[in-house]
Amino acid sequence: MPVPKVVIKVRKARDGVHIIDIMGEINAAAEAPLTDAWNEATAEGAKALLLNFSGLEYMNSSGIGLLVTMLIRARRQNQQLLAFGLSDHYRQIFELTRLNEAITLYKSEADALQSVG
Repeated sequence: MPVPKVVIKVRKARDGVHIIDIMGEINAAAEAPLTDAWNEATAEGAKALLLNFSGLEYMNSSGIGLLVTMLIRARRQNQQLLAFGLSDHYRQIFELTRLNEAITLYKSEADALQSVG
């Protein structure tokens, strides 16, 4: 199994809102760290998960698939899934794949936090 080239950290923004900071590459090797982060945030009572992509260096189709899996899990748990910090390149990929219709995109952490009801 390939070694993940990603560091993922979970931090609590406020009650029910957790931020998942993603630094490095999101590909098939990132499945376990991404799942662990989602599980950690969920175990701590997250009702909204904000994906911070400002440290994203690379994402391929397997990485997109992992995000879709995360989206399905979030919907099953009645959680909001939002994202911020995407480069223009990855924002375009979200738009081309229509992932932006399921995961609302924001320019900054402050904008994303403000939108969480």
